[in-house]
Amino acid sequence: MMRRQFLATASAATAAATALSAGATGRNTLPLDAPLSVARVGLRSPDAEALAGWYQEVLGLERLGSDGPVIRLGAGGQVLLEITGDSALRRPFPSWAGLYHTAFLLPERPFLGQWLRQAMERQVPMQGAADHRVSEALYLADPEGNGVEIYADRPQDGWTWTRGQVSMGSDRLDLRGLMAEAPALPAGGFRAPAGTMVGHVHLQVGDALAAAAWWHDELGFDLVRGSREANFLSTGGYHHHIAVNQWNSRGAAPMQEGYAGLHHVTLRARDGATRRVTQDPWGIEVRIEA
Repeated sequence: MMRRQFLATASAATAAATALSAGATGRNTLPLDAPLSVARVGLRSPDAEALAGWYQEVLGLERLGSDGPVIRLGAGGQVLLEITGDSALRRPFPSWAGLYHTAFLLPERPFLGQWLRQAMERQVPMQGAADHRVSEALYLADPEGNGVEIYADRPQDGWTWTRGQVSMGSDRLDLRGLMAEAPALPAGGFRAPAGTMVGHVHLQVGDALAAAAWWHDELGFDLVRGSREANFLSTGGYHHHIAVNQWNSRGAAPMQEGYAGLHHVTLRARDGATRRVTQDPWGIEVRIEA
């Protein structure tokens, strides 16, 4: 499909209607009720133990097990992050294709305020905060430079859709209001609650339009917000499961072996689709499982 044609014709109108109907119950059913959603993310690291320790200490993930060089972390018994260790790995350049950030979705807004309270008390370095209209988000990076978002969705029946495009922005986040809703921190510090999930993954690629077209043509994702520099895609009317941008990586070549960073993005198919593995034009591995 031609890139301009893709941007002109890819529509999420049906998906948006589904989301609004589901949201009428007053409780979010997305992103999990979508045909495809993010199950977990895999990272490669030269020091998997140290990196896993950071995700446990800072994000409150729990260690769910390990298998050889792979450490599995998650919440409520669900694996959300797999870290594969290899001491020979080198750190990629920030302008290369790969991961922009992994976005961990908390089940309720007060948990986001609770996490923020702890982050401020412990002086965790932050990179940003924003009210995206569909969600409220905080941004940071792990010690190896992998971007991290931690966020809470606003009620999905309040998301605004126009001709298949969802209204999103980067407005000032009400940090005081967020912390005012936060329950007291438990004695052991913040722990990611059951129901925490990887809500979306944001990738950096060499060509944002070509990447969006690939996700649409290859995996059936709808374009729900688009531009030449960044595109947001989803299934089932979510505000986005996948984002692709070229802000730092315009013209980037495919990912190279021997470097730390993104290993895979694993999607969950609600219809029990056959397990398969594919790659986007930049060598980003996408796994699909039931």
